[in-house]
Amino acid sequence: MPDGPGLGLTEAVSIALGGMIGGGIYAVLGVVAGITGAATWFAFLLAGVVALCAAHSYVALNEIVDGNGGSVTFVQYFTGNATLAGMVGWTLLFGYVGSMAMYAFAFAEFGLTLPGVPDSVGSVPLRPVVSVLAVAGFVGLNLLGARATGSAENVLVGLKVAILLLFGVGGLAYGYLVSTEPVKYGVSQFASVGPIMAAGVSFVAFQGWQLLFYDQEGIEGASATIRKAVYVSIPVAVLVYLLVGIATYHLAPGALQANPHTALKDAASRMAGVVGMAGAGALVISLSALFSTGSAINATLFSAGYFAKGMLSSDLLPDRVGDSSESGVPHRTLLLLGAVTAAFTAYGSLEAITNFASVAFIVVFGGMSYLAFRNRDRSEVRTAPTAVGTVGAAGFLPVMLYHLYTANRHTFYMVLALTVAVVAVELLYFERDVLEREIETVEEDLSDAL
Repeated sequence: MPDGPGLGLTEAVSIALGGMIGGGIYAVLGVVAGITGAATWFAFLLAGVVALCAAHSYVALNEIVDGNGGSVTFVQYFTGNATLAGMVGWTLLFGYVGSMAMYAFAFAEFGLTLPGVPDSVGSVPLRPVVSVLAVAGFVGLNLLGARATGSAENVLVGLKVAILLLFGVGGLAYGYLVSTEPVKYGVSQFASVGPIMAAGVSFVAFQGWQLLFYDQEGIEGASATIRKAVYVSIPVAVLVYLLVGIATYHLAPGALQANPHTALKDAASRMAGVVGMAGAGALVISLSALFSTGSAINATLFSAGYFAKGMLSSDLLPDRVGDSSESGVPHRTLLLLGAVTAAFTAYGSLEAITNFASVAFIVVFGGMSYLAFRNRDRSEVRTAPTAVGTVGAAGFLPVMLYHLYTANRHTFYMVLALTVAVVAVELLYFERDVLEREIETVEEDLSDAL
């Protein structure tokens, strides 16, 4: 945090919006549209409603624990189970790594659409190279202690939101005033499971507001400010996603099928072509995507680093991960987060990374909603939102996994393997004392038998 007065409501809203809109729309739009087509906007709406309900659960739990909140703290406070709290924390860390890998993937995809930039050099594709270099660059910036001030964040997020709102409104105007084809909303799909599947996949695009809970010491009137910020930022993010989803599907349905990762660029080109500025429109969106995904990597890396530092202080991560007494984010922690992110983005597919990150956040957000629902007798908790958050997350997960299994079995197995590996590593770490005792018992029994 910058020195001086803490961040106010405007800065808190900017941080939350920056985390959601900073890279999510550029990275997941094509994946979501590939599942549910014209009903993409409806999938974003469903995900946004569940995210807003989960946010209420976080806000309520945070007020109960007097503003020292966060998923790990909530689990420790209400269950007293350090192993469960640690596993939640590790799951979130892997979710943040998945998010950063997703942003780095999209960063490279849009970077390669810039004029004069080749897709490969010789037989070496540049997408993984650019993604890894982007991660390395932002790790370097964080090692130097670079961070945008609250005032700068207001300006930067304002520009990103303005560009996407202009794109969305302009796309609708194009659809109704210029295009001879009717704007499609996919109403016929509302009764199907397609939008629910897509909502689960898009859930990762709504996780940015949670970053506020890790910076409470630097926020003025933290509990009240965070409450207002999440209730403002999530609806604004939903509105932006709705407009962009409708506009992109109308302007570039073919691009969403052929080049889903960069369909926004093709849509902007078509819209700006009406006034003879097709190239400029595509360039503005591409540059906006580069800046947005880059800043999202930076912000998520910074917050994830501080989150990991807190876990180190609570002995929920191995000491080798970093030194919790170090000023700022421990350097080893940043390097480790960067290395794992680079590996994910270099060797994974965007769909696999997106689905894995969504699974992580669905599980944690659903768990926190359930925790709040169990404490619905407290005055801070409202029953209906916590129930919707719990049921929504519980519904998203199996439907999303079923879709993956039937439509893209390779991705399903990748997500399943990653999930099993993460849970196995968590159990091996947090139950290591129990395992050691069991191994010693087996060794003693073998010795006696021999």
